[in-house]
Order: sequence, then C-alpha cells, then structure tokens
Amino acid sequence: METMRISINDSEIRRIKQILYKGVLTMTMITASAAYAKTITFDTNKPGVLPPDWIEGVTGDGKPRWTVEEASDAPSKPNVLKQSGEGAFPWCVRKGVSLTDGFVEVKFKPISGREDQAGGVVWRWKDGNKYYVARANALENNVSLYYTENGKRNTLKYVDAPVAPNVWHKLRVDFKGKKISVALDEKLYIEMDDTHIDGAGTVGLWTKADSVTVFDNFVYGAK
Repeated sequence: METMRISINDSEIRRIKQILYKGVLTMTMITASAAYAKTITFDTNKPGVLPPDWIEGVTGDGKPRWTVEEASDAPSKPNVLKQSGEGAFPWCVRKGVSLTDGFVEVKFKPISGREDQAGGVVWRWKDGNKYYVARANALENNVSLYYTENGKRNTLKYVDAPVAPNVWHKLRVDFKGKKISVALDEKLYIEMDDTHIDGAGTVGLWTKADSVTVFDNFVYGAK
C-alpha cells in the first residue's frame, strides 16, 4: 500500500491558521456570551470627563487625559473615550473587574502623534507597574505584545501589520493560562505562550507618548 504525502507551503499554513482562528473566535464569542461579557460604549456618559468606574494613570512620567467626547464617526454614536494627554504609557482601566482567563477587545482610531500613534488594551492589570499590554501603532505599522513588570515594559513579540491612521480598527486579545493570541481587524497576528504575569487582574486601555487616540465598543469577558 502506497503512502500519500502532502506538501504544504508557508502561505498555505498561514491561511489554514487564519481559518482555524476565525472558527475558534466564533466559538469563543458564543461561549463568552453564555458565561458573561460586558460591552461599554460610553454613550450614556457625560462628555468632557473621565467616565465612572474607570481609573486613569500612567506608567512612568506624564500627564494623561482620558475624557468622554462626542464623535460623529463613532462606531456606536455619539460618544468615544479619548486620550489627549502625554506620558510614557498612559492607561485607563476598569474598577471592580477581576479576570484570570478571558478576552478583551476594543475599536480604536489613532488620530495624531509625532512620536507615536498607538492604541492598545491591557489585561491581568495588577497596578500601573504590572500588566500585559497589546497594541497597534499607525506610525510603525505593527502589532506588538508586552508585559510590564516593576514599571518596565518588556517586549514579547512584534509583527508587521497595516494600521492606517484616522481609521477605526478592532484590536482583540484572548488569554487563557499561559496562552495569548492577538488579532487586529479580525486577523490573527500573534499567538504564543507566556508566564510572566498570572492570576486575576482588571482590563483596560493603553496608549503611548503623545498618541491622541479614541476608543469605542470596549468589550471584555471571562472564559
């Protein structure tokens, strides 16, 4: 009996992984809906101030400014959450959330910034000096994954990806145990294991330097 051998090149492997990821993502969303998932649109919050149930701050030096603002192109009108201050790594996280395994996603639009035009999400956030962060950068056209420990950001992985400025994008992270996957605009870019930060923490948003970025449709849930 002859054995049939099938040869698969790298591009075919990547395509198969994308198909599998989308299938897993669909099942994850169904499972998360059955467990619990929270969606925040900022549409009922007062413009000009930080929304209730959020805490703002910065890792390193700086003066971040997170405020609810009206935006005619918001994915869910009329409001968005805008970061217009400056700082090493400005963040804004939810109060009263404790997730060990789950997902976090957001729609974001990088507006301006000479040094950076970044938008990101954080999870397993213990405090301003210890958390995971995944971000997309319109100046660098890439997606990256970091862990922050003792106030120092450490790179886990960079991947080239198209991140157009002044365009809405969707960033999503799934995390369970040591497994982390990062997707931008429904495409999987990073999939890896890491054990630097375990246990429960809250979730939230993140920018860098002088990035002016707006966020909407912030969603998170447990697995």
